[in-house]
Amino acid sequence: MDCVRSPISTQHGRPRLRLVAALAGLLLSLSGLPATLAAADDVTPEPQPVPVPTLMRGSAYMGIGVRAHEDTGMVPEATPAPRVTQAEGVDVASYQGDVAWPTLWSSGVRWAYTKATEGTYYTNPYFTQQYDGPYGVGMVRGAYHFATPDTTSGTTQADYFLAHGGGWTADGKTLPGALDIEWNPYGDACYGMSKSAMVTWISDFLKRYKARTHRDAVIYTATAWWSDCTGNYNGFGATNPLWIARYASSAGTLPAGWKSYTMWQYTSSGPHVGDHDRFYDTVDKLRKFATG
Repeated sequence: MDCVRSPISTQHGRPRLRLVAALAGLLLSLSGLPATLAAADDVTPEPQPVPVPTLMRGSAYMGIGVRAHEDTGMVPEATPAPRVTQAEGVDVASYQGDVAWPTLWSSGVRWAYTKATEGTYYTNPYFTQQYDGPYGVGMVRGAYHFATPDTTSGTTQADYFLAHGGGWTADGKTLPGALDIEWNPYGDACYGMSKSAMVTWISDFLKRYKARTHRDAVIYTATAWWSDCTGNYNGFGATNPLWIARYASSAGTLPAGWKSYTMWQYTSSGPHVGDHDRFYDTVDKLRKFATG
């Protein structure tokens, strides 16, 4: 480089750096590249948006909206203290596949709910193993329906649920069907419905289920969703058991109309299957509740 730099570096008094820059520009022009690329190394490229995958219909599960809107991460200090008077339960869906029910029984789980249906277009392919399995090891079991109020009526979805595993019998080991009504994982949180329309949809589902089984369905929901999407309607508390979803050390404030919960989904990161729940009282009371 000295054979280039020394004779010309001070020609006509020009500073050495100016000549270096001029030579760099000459080389760039000879290569056919725009001179503006000389400073391109200092430019940070604009971040590109990351594509958000579209959730496939049928892939929803109990608590999917709660995880997205209310999940606290369940650090150890937020885990509720053990309560021997509250029967431990779990809820499962197809993404968990075949469940090791004997293992759950050995760990102290005494009841389970299995997703049976969603809308009028989906049935759980693992339903038989997930519904008969807990029954076989001695648990009290039940089925739940993931509601999609924007697809078909409440009455129609209740019929679909009943036709695909959502029934109830007074055998002391079968829990009443549960309506999973929460944030819409496929679009608008309230399914594009007004508060009054949502209340009507829920009422239609519950009435149909009661008419055909002679048992009131359980309502699974979160207080925040209930407030936003039904206007905190208080008309179901006298008839329908509440299954509250809140991942914290307590169930917190309940939706209007309920003074207490019947079930509480308290974590999405419990042992073996993730979603763990508590019945409000003992296993004996659980069996009485199942009997009706």
